[in-house]
This record gives sequence, C-alpha cells and structure tokens, in this order.
Amino acid sequence: MERLNSKLYLQNCYIMKENERLRKKAQLLNQENQALLSELKQKLSKGNQKANASNTILDLSLSSSGSQNPSSSSN
Repeated sequence: MERLNSKLYLQNCYIMKENERLRKKAQLLNQENQALLSELKQKLSKGNQKANASNTILDLSLSSSGSQNPSSSSN
C-alpha cells in the first residue's frame, strides 16, 4: 500500500510539473498572440487611413473635373 502511495505521489508531482510547464507555455503564446493582434490592428488602421486618403483624393479629382465641364460649356 505504501509503495502504491509513493508511486501515485510521484505521478502527481510529475503531473503538477508538466501542468506548470504548459501553463508557462500558454502564457507565452498568449503574449505573442496579443502582440500580433496589436500589430495587425495597427496595420489595418494605417491601411484604412491610406484607403480613406486615396478615396478623398479620387473624390476631389472627380468633383474638380465635374466643375470644369459646366464652366467650359458656359464660355
């Protein structure tokens, strides 16, 4: 009985050690995931700003060419 108890105790110690190792690994993966998510959000934000700037320039081009046509037709 004592031998079985010792065996179970050693298994328990091993399981707790493995659990701690996996917990640390999960924590590192979570930190890496958060960093990558933050980087992705920054890139998407910059991409949206560039797209909005391009759309604004395109809109200005269209509105300026639209305003030239009526003035040239009135001359």
